[in-house]
Amino acid sequence: MKSLFGALLVSAAVVATPALAASDVVTIYAADGLHDGKGSWFETQFDAFAKATGVKVQYVEAGSGGVVERVAKEKSNPQADVLVTLPPFIQRAEAEGLLQKFTPAAAAAIDGGTDAYQPLVNNYLSFIYDSAALKTPPSTYDDLLDPKFKGKIQYSTPGQAGDGTAVMLQVIHSFGGKDAGFDFLKKLQANNVGPSASTGKLTALVNKGELYVANGDVQMNMSQMTDDPNIRVFWPAGPNGERSALPLPYYIGLVAGAPDADNGKKLIEFLLSKEAQGTVSSVAIGVPVRKDVTPSDANFTRLQDTLKGVTIWAPDWAQVLKDLPADVKRWHEVTGS
Repeated sequence: MKSLFGALLVSAAVVATPALAASDVVTIYAADGLHDGKGSWFETQFDAFAKATGVKVQYVEAGSGGVVERVAKEKSNPQADVLVTLPPFIQRAEAEGLLQKFTPAAAAAIDGGTDAYQPLVNNYLSFIYDSAALKTPPSTYDDLLDPKFKGKIQYSTPGQAGDGTAVMLQVIHSFGGKDAGFDFLKKLQANNVGPSASTGKLTALVNKGELYVANGDVQMNMSQMTDDPNIRVFWPAGPNGERSALPLPYYIGLVAGAPDADNGKKLIEFLLSKEAQGTVSSVAIGVPVRKDVTPSDANFTRLQDTLKGVTIWAPDWAQVLKDLPADVKRWHEVTGS
């Protein structure tokens, strides 16, 4: 490996114009998901922020690992003010000094943050299937090994995509350890199409029937159902019969050396405000992170119903970050990818 993470976290294609530092522009690098579709949560909040402050938001999007890799490459000449990404990449950003300490006022109403980043939208690992091709989803992980799924399964690449990393962690958890987990992933490779730097692009492939099963996360997948009506969310059971999922919150932090740190702080405060968080479920179909926000909208109810019967477990992200290079290397070895 070139470095601890350099060979693992290859930036996905970035969707935006080059970052520009200006007093009336704040730049955010973000993992995909919260800006999907017209009228997305990010779009509406950025418009509201510009109206309230006169500061426009320049948005740069890539995979969860990709945005952190870009910030790392720009460390000597930072271009971003705010970073939004999934675990364990936010932990990597903090560990490598890519974030500066900033505790927003909203932190008092939020659990799970540090002095460098805060949860922004709560979210969970999920899988999707093509309901037009399959009457019911695969009920267990072992069902995915059926030859009928050959060339019809794809999941995003561990170490490169946050959701893909979550698949590797989830399989290890569901099978009770790394040896059994990697053994399953080795077997699954017979049906797997191959690596994918992006999770989001897999949805359209499932909707069209090119794939029958792919990975994702609840917030993104449920938001995509309007444009991709054939997809459905599911969780297969492990050998012990349990269906489970790990949390995949979007986290937000202030970039070290941010060219416009003051407006970066304002944007973080704005997105964590009670008003903004009050629209997370209705607009983004995510779970607000503030303890003083209790949604009652239809999307929140739908989300809670979807998660019924799914056990939520929490990894030790510090340990995940420590083990990630070796685990991703092993994943490449067993899958031949």
